Amino acid sequence: MTGPIAIGDTSISTDHYIDGARRASSASFELFSPIDMRSLGHVAEAGPDMVAEAVGAAARAFPAWAALGAEGRWPYLKRFAEEIGKRSEALCLAESNDAGVLLSRMRHGIVPRAMLNITWFAEQALILQVHEIETPQAHHFVRHDPAGVCAIITPWNAPLMLTTWKAGPALASGNCVVIKPPEWAPLTCSLLADAAHAAGLPPGVFNVVQGAGAVTGAALVADKRLSRISFTGSIPTARKIAAEAGANLTPCSLELGGKSPFIVLADADVDAAAACGALMYRNATQVCLAGTRFLVHAKVRDEFVSRMRDYVSRLIVGDPRDEATEVGPIIHPRQIDKVKGYVDRAIAGGATVLWGGAPHPHGPLYFQPTMLTDVQQGSEIVQEEVFGPVLVLQTFETDAEAITLANDVAYGLGGVCYGEEANAKAVAEQVRTGFIWINSFGIRDLAAPFGGCKQSGIGREGGSWSFEFFCDIKDIVVPKQPFKPSFSHR
Repeated sequence: MTGPIAIGDTSISTDHYIDGARRASSASFELFSPIDMRSLGHVAEAGPDMVAEAVGAAARAFPAWAALGAEGRWPYLKRFAEEIGKRSEALCLAESNDAGVLLSRMRHGIVPRAMLNITWFAEQALILQVHEIETPQAHHFVRHDPAGVCAIITPWNAPLMLTTWKAGPALASGNCVVIKPPEWAPLTCSLLADAAHAAGLPPGVFNVVQGAGAVTGAALVADKRLSRISFTGSIPTARKIAAEAGANLTPCSLELGGKSPFIVLADADVDAAAACGALMYRNATQVCLAGTRFLVHAKVRDEFVSRMRDYVSRLIVGDPRDEATEVGPIIHPRQIDKVKGYVDRAIAGGATVLWGGAPHPHGPLYFQPTMLTDVQQGSEIVQEEVFGPVLVLQTFETDAEAITLANDVAYGLGGVCYGEEANAKAVAEQVRTGFIWINSFGIRDLAAPFGGCKQSGIGREGGSWSFEFFCDIKDIVVPKQPFKPSFSHR
């Protein structure tokens, strides 16, 4: 039986949000906290009929929402961001409790970013509505017209940030959205529905349907009324989504994680690189853009290992609701079993444990920050995304070898390269990846593109790239001289 879930002083609805109102359903699933495995309550699960209702509500709301134009939508979206801000502490506590995300990260990074995701794209929509191109023959008026109903499917490691990152440009463009939050961490999306309602978004513009990917998600992506599907998650799920979307010719944006290299060149500031390397364990390395394959020049390998070991030893593993905590829990028993399995098989295959390598005594869903070495390039621990606090270290003798190792995986999302700036940039230019940080990590701007190549995804998000996905681009052509039809005959 479903009912509101109490987190701190906030009562969070576990019902769906469809056509401007809360909707219950007969099916439900139980939600657990990764902090201590306690049950948080039961959450309504949408079947195909309820998903169809949500898509229908969005389709009905679309014409009026699109007709408002960017100027008309701006006040709604500004209020939406403000309502997110009013719920800041509730959002922080909700995501920390159901996803295990660090409370400090929520307060100081994610909630402010969620608000910006809405307002920044709303402001950009005012600029991007029409772009004029002059040619000798004609005036071209290139419009960014809203596409229609957009499905947004987000993962459990960053539901608030990624939902607003996708919904911001979708709504600003004039689309209506149906959001399917992760079943392991749905609470912040429910609070977003409250914020949208309080902001006065018209019924049907913003909808949330909860449930498992195999049930709710499958029904959503198969709906022929969708105009766009934006998904962040795993490769196997993306393949299923792409197959359904392909049958309906529905455009997809797919961001699928990575196995990113962290390259330390011979001329790197080793201490700075080691300190940055320790950051890869934040959020228990449940971050798609983390550098998880350390490629370290043989000349500095021993010094780097010594310094990074020291930084890692200082990391505080514990309850994510404690602001001092730096490494929290893994989200679910299935996920920690997966992480442990990768480590055990790697060790059985000859890998050496530099540190960690086992569950952490803090709780059943905690795993020690781990570094493995003596790993084979073709092994699964090098080739596959673990999505837990497990890193691998390999050495190289030349920059060319580092580039070869960096590129020898199926993924191509992100990367880090430490070294003298010119050398690091020269290496970065040859690594096949969507983005790479030089002597830094995590610097992001909403105006910049985000996304990967190879198996890390299709498409780019951010800046004008988000609008190009969520919009239909139309060229209105007006000739400069009277048009005189002519016909040629063979």
